[in-house]
Amino acid sequence: MLVEIQVLPRPMGTEAAPYASVEAAIHVIERSGLHYEVGALGTTIEGEPDEVWPLLREIHEACFRAGAESAGAVIKVFESRAASAPTISSLTGKFRQ
Repeated sequence: MLVEIQVLPRPMGTEAAPYASVEAAIHVIERSGLHYEVGALGTTIEGEPDEVWPLLREIHEACFRAGAESAGAVIKVFESRAASAPTISSLTGKFRQ
């Protein structure tokens, strides 16, 4: 399963740490042990559905723990049951510098 998530917490952070809520969400992804890539406007995660779906909830909750008063997210999900399912690397590898 591939998922891209963009968190939209309000506020995003504080004057001293302007992206604290976004960074808290990324730390949850880092700790998950799943393969991921952080992009400028979202993070792509690769894993099994039973790992990814609960992780999305944890990511959302991390924004609140970091001080957000509200939080939204844009989530794109792709799941394939084919033996040769796409991966982050197979879809984007040739575009990496």
